[in-house]
Amino acid sequence: MKRFAALYTALDATTSTHDKLAALTSYFSVAEPEDAAWASYFLAGGKPRQLVPTRLLTEIARERAGLPEWLFEESYHAVGDLAETIAHILPPAQRSSELGLTQWIEQRMLPLRGLPPDELRTRLLSYWDELDWGGRFLLTKLIGGGFRVGVARQLVVRALAEVAGVDHKRIAQRMVGWTDSQQKPDAARYLRLIAPQADDDTQVQALQHDSDLGLPYPFFLAHPLQSDPATLGDPSHWLIEWKWDGIRAQLVKRGGRVWLWSRGEDLITDRFPEVAALGESLPDGYVIDGEILAWEPGAAAPLPFARLQPRIARKTLTRKILADSPAALLAYDLLEANGQDLRMSPLAERRARLDALATSLDSTLARGLLRVSPLVSGANWSALAALRDESRARGVEGLMLKERESMYGVGRTKASGTWWKWKIEPYAVDAVLVYAQRGHGRRASLYTDYTFAVWDEADGVRTLVPFAKAYSGLTDEEMRRVDAIVRKTTVDKFGPVRSVTPTLVFEIGFEGIQASSRHKSGVAVRFPRMLRWRTDKRIDDADTLAMLKGFIDDRAG
Repeated sequence: MKRFAALYTALDATTSTHDKLAALTSYFSVAEPEDAAWASYFLAGGKPRQLVPTRLLTEIARERAGLPEWLFEESYHAVGDLAETIAHILPPAQRSSELGLTQWIEQRMLPLRGLPPDELRTRLLSYWDELDWGGRFLLTKLIGGGFRVGVARQLVVRALAEVAGVDHKRIAQRMVGWTDSQQKPDAARYLRLIAPQADDDTQVQALQHDSDLGLPYPFFLAHPLQSDPATLGDPSHWLIEWKWDGIRAQLVKRGGRVWLWSRGEDLITDRFPEVAALGESLPDGYVIDGEILAWEPGAAAPLPFARLQPRIARKTLTRKILADSPAALLAYDLLEANGQDLRMSPLAERRARLDALATSLDSTLARGLLRVSPLVSGANWSALAALRDESRARGVEGLMLKERESMYGVGRTKASGTWWKWKIEPYAVDAVLVYAQRGHGRRASLYTDYTFAVWDEADGVRTLVPFAKAYSGLTDEEMRRVDAIVRKTTVDKFGPVRSVTPTLVFEIGFEGIQASSRHKSGVAVRFPRMLRWRTDKRIDDADTLAMLKGFIDDRAG
């Protein structure tokens, strides 16, 4: 526990990739396999369930510190992070624990869930009294369900590869499904993860455990194209497709069973039973890479992404949800056929086999659920640019450019051949900052998460209506300047959120927009971010809600 707490503190304290990699490598070089299993699970994105309610955590810590409620709240607002606040206010530890990370998690933390308040109070006070500041910070993060760390999964892969002496692509391949909550991290899984590389070690041949049978391959990702596509040479050297807005997924059929995985390595088979049924109609030993889209049977184009969201958010899929949010798999690539790994074959060859597979399906229903992403052609890049300009009318985000000879790589790499995403310019509006909240990690002491509003001019009355939240797009210096203005212009507080006097205008970009009855503004935007701080504009110059809704009308037209 002490080692992992020290690692967590070190990672949280730096933005240097070199320093983070050094800290990770140092930890995994000495950690016991069972501890390294849990550590890699959390660092790679595994999400701990909340074991103790936030209200009870706060109450127990406040009482132990002897602080009145108002003083604890002021401390929390000053620090900006609950776990860090609790670690600061607790009195010094009276004992020291030498238990390892696994013992803490399995023998102490996990049993906390569901205990009565009095028993939770007794155990928490005892645990806090065995840990220093870093240990308390980590413990409270884990049991409160708020564990976050500023480490890219690929950095964890690199550290493990260095420690194991195994190619990082092999480690990335083995880590697919590593954060699946249905499989407990343990020493045996970790030792398989870092096992020496054999000459015949492929994803299919290396399945040493039944629980590994349904694992997908690491996803191959595209790079954003920010230069003139004419520099890529003749368009005939590329397979060109529309860039669809859905859920990237792999459909796996092995051993007579079907699995559906999202790019985030969530097993979503039960979320999309019709796609799972499609998998049942596939031959054994097949893996398809594609995109899950909301698509009505017989329709020429998919529905907006918002129609998929109920399938993700609801615990129970009712008949109404299934009817209102129909889904299909739009296939891009064939990664495995008859148990053979095809990733090192040229894309053009994989695509031809995918087309043949789709054509061979006997069931009309299966053919309707499996749609192969259509290819886009143009005589030259100018013609393709003209097609790209039609993206919004088609309900897509631009074009995908994939080298015909490219292999299927691991992550965002160019070593296996290049894929580019040639996206259209984002929607953009000038909006007013109206609320602010502290960030996380190294931003915990700054107000960096903002809510933005536009003018609603209905009935001749001009009011600001919030429509989006954003926290990315500004430099560190700009965020410090905005933080100072937020503190000076605060007019009210709602827990961790500050309401401010409207004075600042920002250009907000977003990828998509939909009508929404769940939002006061009547619209919901996708992937909002700050493009720039409009210091040249007054709040009266900000855009209107009517302009926002006009984007919806323009796209529909």
